[in-house]
Parts: sequence; structure tokens; C-alpha cells
Amino acid sequence: MPKSAKYLLIGSTEAYSGKSATVLGLSHQLQQKGLDISYGKPLGTSFSASGKTVVEEDVQFITNSLNLSVNRVAPTMLALNEASVQKRLSGEDKIDYRQSLVQQYLPISQGDLVLLEGPGDLAEGNLFDLSLLQITEVLDAAVLLVTRYNSLLSVEALLSAKQRVGDRLIGVVINDIPAEQIEAVNNLLRPFLEQRGIAVLATLPKSDLLRSVSVGELVKQLNAEVLCRSDRLDLLVESLAIGAMNVNAAVKYFRKRRNMAVVTGGDRVEIQQAALETSTQCLILTGQLPPPQFILSRAEELEIPILSVDLDTLTTVEIVDRTFGQVRVHEPIKVQCIRQLMTEHFDIDRLLSKLGLTPANALP
Repeated sequence: MPKSAKYLLIGSTEAYSGKSATVLGLSHQLQQKGLDISYGKPLGTSFSASGKTVVEEDVQFITNSLNLSVNRVAPTMLALNEASVQKRLSGEDKIDYRQSLVQQYLPISQGDLVLLEGPGDLAEGNLFDLSLLQITEVLDAAVLLVTRYNSLLSVEALLSAKQRVGDRLIGVVINDIPAEQIEAVNNLLRPFLEQRGIAVLATLPKSDLLRSVSVGELVKQLNAEVLCRSDRLDLLVESLAIGAMNVNAAVKYFRKRRNMAVVTGGDRVEIQQAALETSTQCLILTGQLPPPQFILSRAEELEIPILSVDLDTLTTVEIVDRTFGQVRVHEPIKVQCIRQLMTEHFDIDRLLSKLGLTPANALP
């Protein structure tokens, strides 16, 4: 009779805190320790149609990154969107999701550990009986919470989560901490949480690379036309600059930034020129005015894509900003970065002892 695996549910205090990244980094470490893991995301949020089937993008990406076989991946049971909520509210969707969870998630309980990616926050999924607490209860799962560090006030969300999750909370990951705050987190926040029975398993420094977004993603979000170098949409943008000042001020401003997207008017040729000669990953031109030929030629030469958008500057900047806040980790370079961060900062042995697991490759 194969032994039954433990369940670990990775949740967060708010959406886009870094759950998928934590799953990626953690599962890599678990595999390196020789543990047999499975993965599932009961409640899906990012779907794309590929051929005739609809796939949850995070699930597909993590499955591929970890080389998991089909019998080690549980299906996503529901896409959380306006349409599914409407069906539930109107009574059209009468599915008992607790029952579905038992039927679809208990069969994958072979191996050592089933990693589950939870909903965006503690409330999400309640309507379908698929909130973090409801999933935890049905599958008897331990909970690891990821929280994005905003300030020392982040302590509030963690204390409140501990009250709600109780003893099932086996630890937290504090993510995205600016370099100048690391000391305060380690000297003040960490000991305070530990005294209150909240194990801090990692404090992860902020990484511009992880928050970066590909030019291709910006094209998609802005519905932009690519005027040149459509072969370089894989370039990663780490910051946003707005070219609205005079050219001398712009040059100084651009020189302080790296790997930026510059948003400027199609008629601001001198700003476009200055941007191309600094650390720019793409130019986003507003107002639907095409740039002169010499700008296009220089961009071709420097391999910098130029995008044209049918939007004003303010709307463009808002969309780009929002895209930065909702970054997915689907580029190989980001996966490497996550693995490295987690290896350096995550206390994997403490997690394993809390779960009662022994690494398969541990020395006797």
C-alpha cells in the first residue's frame, strides 16, 4: 500500500504576493532533496486557450518547469471570473466543489508531498467552498503563507491570518523586501512573529528582475503595434520612464535608470533619440504618430523594439504600471533567479521538520 502524501497549501494575504514564485523555488529544493512531489491549483485565475483546450497558465508552466508526470498534477476545477461567479449566483452552477476536491485531489496523494497553490487571498473562492480555509479543511493541509512586504505594518495581515488559519499555519515567507528594510525585518518583525508562534521561513529581498515584464507582455496589455524588432519582444523591462520634459533633463533622468520602457509622444523625436542611446528595452510612442525613418533605423540597429499605441500618455502609463504589479514568472531567467533566492534565503530543513518529512537523499 503506497504511503499517503502530506498536503501543503501555499496561500497569500493579498493577490500577486509571489505564490507561484514560491511554489517554483520550493518545489525545486524539494526535488533536489529527492522528494516525490505533486502539484495542483484548485482555483484557476489565468487561463488561455491553446487549440481546443483551455489551460491554466501557471499550472502548465509549473508542470513543465518541474517535469511532473500527468499523474502528479491535479486538475484545476474552476476558472474564477465574472462568468463563473454569475452562474454560481444565479443557481446555474450547483456543483459541490468540496466533493470534487475530495474526488480529484485525494487520488494524487501518492509520493511525499502535494504542493497546492491557493487562492489570491483568504476570502477568494468562498462562494464556491474553495477558499484557503475550506481547501485546508477538506484536504487536511498545512499552510504556508506568502506576503509581499509593504512596511512594518505588514505585521497586521500576518497576525490576522494566524488568527484565522490557526495551528495549520506552519510558516510564512516575507517577500519583496527593499534592501534598506531587510535589517528592520530581520531584527524587529521576524523575532516578533516568532514569539507569537508564526515561523518566518524566509525573508526574500526585492528583485528588479522578478518584477520585470517582457516587452511582449506590454504589447499584449497595451494592444500596441510593433513598428520594429518584433523579434526582440523577449527583452525584460525593469522600470518605466516618461519622456515629457526637455531633452537635457530627459538625458540626465534616463542615465540613472536601467532596462526601461520609455513612454513619449510620437512627435518628441529628440526624446526618442536620447532614449535609444541609454538603457532602454523599448520605446512606447503615444498619439499614433510614426517616428522618422532615422529613429526606426537606429532602433533596428540597437535591437530596441518601438511600439505605437492608440492611447494617451496617462492611460499608457497606468496600464504599464498595472502590468508591473501583476507579473508572472514565466521566463527561464526569472525561474533561475527564484531558485537562487529561495536556495539562499528559505529554511527548507525547518519546513521539512514541521511537515514531518525526511529528505530521500539524507545521509543515515
